[in-house]
Amino acid sequence: MTELERKIGYAFRDSSLLARALTTPACRMDHPEDGDNQRLEFLGDAVFGLLSADAVYAAFPDDAEGLLTVRRTHLVSGAALADAAERLGLRDFLKFNQGAQPPPPHAKVLADSLEALMGAVWLDGGLPAARAVFAVLDLPFKESFNEWDANPKGYLQVKAQAMHPPRRPVYEVMQVSGAAHAPVVTVRVSVHGLGEAEATAGSKSAAEVAAASALLEKINGADPA
Repeated sequence: MTELERKIGYAFRDSSLLARALTTPACRMDHPEDGDNQRLEFLGDAVFGLLSADAVYAAFPDDAEGLLTVRRTHLVSGAALADAAERLGLRDFLKFNQGAQPPPPHAKVLADSLEALMGAVWLDGGLPAARAVFAVLDLPFKESFNEWDANPKGYLQVKAQAMHPPRRPVYEVMQVSGAAHAPVVTVRVSVHGLGEAEATAGSKSAAEVAAASALLEKINGADPA
């Protein structure tokens, strides 16, 4: 068992999955013929979505769908996953191109690679293994929120209208999949001059709430402390 496997509490049956999960896209600069962890990242993002939805649903039985969506967005946001990767020491196990500098704290590659690792765990051990690793990561639930969290769409609207000239958020449905009784909707929100963000949820309204929250988080993170 490798040191990383000990840290996450899971031993891979197929070690090649672990190796692929730790291979960043930057490695293609030295070895363009080799694969990287982007496909596993795609899968791991969905696994985190499932496990975080299950976690907040169980932890907050009185919350409505909109607030559950916000809680899930915060629980597995890029910042939250990068923090978890830092605590895990994931940067020490990642493979980069020769001569590359280590990624800075909270770099996106850390969150992406943690998603890839979760995707690899899912393929190797299924739901029980993924659930166990999710628990080890100890992602923090947010009991209280910033001022926009109770109504992120409304707060984003206020922020956009306060610009000069006033603007408005534009919501666009990017994708709808799944069965008619259980759709999966991806929405993008954009505000000219502030940026854009996407989110996925079980309804258009919930996806809009999550997208607004994600954009507000980006804006807040870009503001000087």
